[in-house]
Amino acid sequence: MSSYSEAGVDIAAADRFTESIAGKVTATWGENVVGRFGGFAAGLTIPPGYQDPVLMMTTDGVGTKAEIARSLGRFDGLGWDLVAMCVDDLAASAARPLGFTDYLAVGALDPVRDKALVSSVADACTAAGCALLGGETAVHPGVMEPTQFDLAGAALGVVERTAMVDPDRVSAGDEIVGIVSPNLRSNGFSLVRSLFSETDYQRPALGSSLGEVLLEPSVVYSPAVLDTAARLPISGLVHVTGGGLPGNVPRALPDGLTAHLDPTRWAPAPIFGLIQDQGRLAQEDMFHTFNMGIGFALVTGPATTEAVINLLAGHGHEAIVIGTVIAGNEVVVGV
Repeated sequence: MSSYSEAGVDIAAADRFTESIAGKVTATWGENVVGRFGGFAAGLTIPPGYQDPVLMMTTDGVGTKAEIARSLGRFDGLGWDLVAMCVDDLAASAARPLGFTDYLAVGALDPVRDKALVSSVADACTAAGCALLGGETAVHPGVMEPTQFDLAGAALGVVERTAMVDPDRVSAGDEIVGIVSPNLRSNGFSLVRSLFSETDYQRPALGSSLGEVLLEPSVVYSPAVLDTAARLPISGLVHVTGGGLPGNVPRALPDGLTAHLDPTRWAPAPIFGLIQDQGRLAQEDMFHTFNMGIGFALVTGPATTEAVINLLAGHGHEAIVIGTVIAGNEVVVGV
């Protein structure tokens, strides 16, 4: 072996890939981006109007949902999953996303797949109002199989210090408004993959194929949540990711307060029932693994609940009162 290309890394192909995504990436840039595409780094200026800005960062990945995408050759939704996981984490701190970077690790370059992945990241960044500043595509021959890949990213946001949510503002009697999630988003797929085979992904399910239903992209809640938090008194914000509602709602509450959630108030999408039946899973396991039809939640006083629901509806999101803040230390799920 005498060259890098013989070792499995084609630098010329990597350069061609970078050039192919340049337009998609720079289309997400606004006036506050400093730098140029292809440089070693890009910068951001903080938008005007902040008196005491706080920078917030978060990072996440697509997880094993990527394996289902790989088996079906469907990649155009994964960028939405990645961006949603990161910018919606920022939204849980009322932080506006400013910049995003992605990291794509592959066993071998696949121009069609890799462009679809990065293009979907760019599309989701556009929807979130966030600049895709750049990223890295790393080729790992001999470490990953040629068709394998992993997708991760990080987001930078800004929030006025006085606008940050504070659990100490939450009171017993506050109501929890949940925003409906039409699908699994990007959590629980290790369990899903243990229940279904690659052959199962091809079979008809819920008006499509099971694989297509499982790969439905995540909703990006950040724009609607940030607008609502800027207009109305919100005391808590919850991004419902791994651990589901019982694992994430307490993160927005102070010691001594918990939540009573009433699952009869909403109907999870049929995919959740299909998974539960396939695995013969207890309801408790479902709620601790999946979002169960609620992708984000806002805590507010009873007098504000209707206004919150109406404002979210104006952004195209169905929202429902799913529970109440009560005294205690353990989330109660049930009537």
